[in-house]
Amino acid sequence: MTDKQPTWGIVSTVRGPAPDILRFVAYHLDLGVDRIYIYLDEPNSTAFDALEQHPLVDVFTCDESFWANRKRARPERHQNRQTANASYTYRNTDLGWLAHIDVDEFLWSDSAITQKLADVPALTPAVRVRPMEAIAGGQDLYKAHIPGGPDREAIVQSIYPNFGGFVLGGFFSHVQGKLLVRTGMEKLSFRIHNLFQNKKLLPCKFELPGLELCHRHAPDWDHWQTHLRFRLARGSYQPGMSLNVPRDRGGMNMNELLSWIEAESGMDGLHSFFDEISGADPDVRARLEQHGLIRHRPLGLDEKFRKHFPGSY
Repeated sequence: MTDKQPTWGIVSTVRGPAPDILRFVAYHLDLGVDRIYIYLDEPNSTAFDALEQHPLVDVFTCDESFWANRKRARPERHQNRQTANASYTYRNTDLGWLAHIDVDEFLWSDSAITQKLADVPALTPAVRVRPMEAIAGGQDLYKAHIPGGPDREAIVQSIYPNFGGFVLGGFFSHVQGKLLVRTGMEKLSFRIHNLFQNKKLLPCKFELPGLELCHRHAPDWDHWQTHLRFRLARGSYQPGMSLNVPRDRGGMNMNELLSWIEAESGMDGLHSFFDEISGADPDVRARLEQHGLIRHRPLGLDEKFRKHFPGSY
């Protein structure tokens, strides 16, 4: 470890209600981030005005003039806008490390992140931070990541007997996690869960114990239902996404699975799927507890929102 502690920051391209954006920023300010780069994917004057006044936040509205100044057309897919902003920020930041995460993702660490980064081997390009997903109706409770291996499929099937065989790791969303990336590498570009250097995939498998990503992808039924159509059309459930299990074993991607459930059983079927995978079903939650897969992670979002953005609520 060197005497000088590394600096770290977050870049995120966000959309949604201003309070959600400000809670995300406030939480990470409280965590000790050195700088946060927020790209508003759509105009949001309330969020912009609050963020612009904070000395540790750089905020941008990604309107037509923003992309014109970048000398490029606005990418059609929001995932491409996210990675474009992350890659640009990486090339221009003076921080030592940069994390690219979403507005519903919250880093959690059992000790100061800067101290953890000081112990990362010098030639390690990035730290992979594994996710956990919010349990619906469980106050500050999350489902832990089940590591890949020969036992994962059986564990998932035992916890989620109806739909576990179709859902990778028992999660609605990604199991890959996100990356904290060491800056200063040449010809580097971000993807959502990976890095490319010189147009080749850069292996990023190093993990730090006690550093996690609390993913509030589906904290309750109303939230999940509200975001469902966007996710099916353009988001994380859109057509063409990778399969959760091989096709010859009955595998479907999330778009195919949810479309099939809705065609067969309508909204009641989707609600049953949500209750099982989210852990809202008490039997599922009991099985998660039996497998030691429940984590208590009190984020204190409202408290930190009031602390860092007083007068914005």
